[in-house]
Amino acid sequence: MATEPDLLYKIAKAYYEDGLTQSQIGARLGLSRIKVSRLLHEARQTRVVQITITPPPHSYADLERELAAAYGLDDVVLVSPPSSSHADLLAALGQAAAQYLARCLDESDVLDVSWGTTLRAVVDAMTPMNMPRLRVVQMLGGLGNVEAEVLGGDLVLRMAQVLGAKPFLLPSPGIVPSKVVRDALVEDVIIARTLDLACHATVALVGIGSPTPDSVVIQSGILTTGELDELYAVGAVGDIVMRFVDSEGRAVQHPIHQRIVGLDINQIRRVPRVIGVAGGQTKFPVIRAALRGKIISVLITDTAVGQRLIDAQATEGRPG
Repeated sequence: MATEPDLLYKIAKAYYEDGLTQSQIGARLGLSRIKVSRLLHEARQTRVVQITITPPPHSYADLERELAAAYGLDDVVLVSPPSSSHADLLAALGQAAAQYLARCLDESDVLDVSWGTTLRAVVDAMTPMNMPRLRVVQMLGGLGNVEAEVLGGDLVLRMAQVLGAKPFLLPSPGIVPSKVVRDALVEDVIIARTLDLACHATVALVGIGSPTPDSVVIQSGILTTGELDELYAVGAVGDIVMRFVDSEGRAVQHPIHQRIVGLDINQIRRVPRVIGVAGGQTKFPVIRAALRGKIISVLITDTAVGQRLIDAQATEGRPG
């Protein structure tokens, strides 16, 4: 038998507008709390109650939700820089990622941190916190002396300092001359312990790279132009923590991966929450690769890249 519309309306008004609990409504009307709950559900089903959620001005929440659903992500944060300049893009990405970390980090977490100019922008935007039990771990060895605040363990030290946390550094180069040297280094007790801790992180903050001949990795001598050409010849579209991937997010076959002291793609993928921070159209192919390969679970990027990712997914899903 259908419930009287007046009763549904009365219960809905008491709950949604007067702020009464289900128990209080039941006591007033002589109903059990379970029955009040059932009637509130019926009020929604019969559209006596119609809930409208209004996004705040200048919100990208709907596009973020669509993007998360399209690629199976836990969360997406989109930014719209005030101009097309690279500096403004970095600042916007850094601010968004800093805010995201501030709300999601817990003292019990182990936070892996990679490297790069985007992650430097994140650290620059962080506000001080006091999380003495939080551990911040370097997930890739140092990459040289040039711009040490971007390439070395300085980002880990600065991140730990601003969070009031404990840093764990990798006292090793990130790329070494041979697999033999790499294998010897990872047997070192301190390096092995740090890499093991990095493997068991709960959160990872990673940049998503698209090396070019004028990028830091080439200009600082981390990679040669010949190595870069070889990587792109075997299908690389970019890198995540210096692990080069193809358009499907699979690690490409290249000897450089045997010379890296740091986490590999599968180890990164197993971290419960991997936050990828990157933007700009030049990084679109590798950002999409990271999503398709399920390497990251949270994406922070700009609205233009976000819309392009949606368009690409829609195009891919159309019948040929």
